[in-house]
Amino acid sequence: MFSGSIPAVPTAFGREGIDEAALRDHLDWLIEEGSSGIVAGGTTGEGPSLNEAERRQVLDACIAQAGGRVPVIAGCGSPNTASTLAQVHHAREAGAAAALVACPYYTRPDQRGMLAHFMLLAEQGGLPIIIYNVPARTVTDIAPETVGQLVRAYPG
Repeated sequence: MFSGSIPAVPTAFGREGIDEAALRDHLDWLIEEGSSGIVAGGTTGEGPSLNEAERRQVLDACIAQAGGRVPVIAGCGSPNTASTLAQVHHAREAGAAAALVACPYYTRPDQRGMLAHFMLLAEQGGLPIIIYNVPARTVTDIAPETVGQLVRAYPG
């Protein structure tokens, strides 16, 4: 589905908040240099630190600037499944190609909780879900067996 270099775009900030012009310029540079996709609002893009309006602004700007030249993957995720699902829904409505979803942080669910979280997102999100497993940051780790269960349930 996706291949090649797909960098997470850093969010550009100025004194007044997000510097959308700088964000768009950087995105053009990434695409011109051969990136085959981009991640908007991932952890490199300060996704967890952005408020909801900022997160949407970044994603919307990236999708508009990419203009279909490359797929845009939306960084999504929170410790709250309903909040994550709302982020995935916005990403789908905005035109993202997929959602990059970090394992729920802070709440540290067990494997059954992880399975339930990702299954609900896959069933109700309307976008392909890319599991972002970064135990050093989330203090939780999705087991290979749990990923296997998800792949068997959603092979597409």
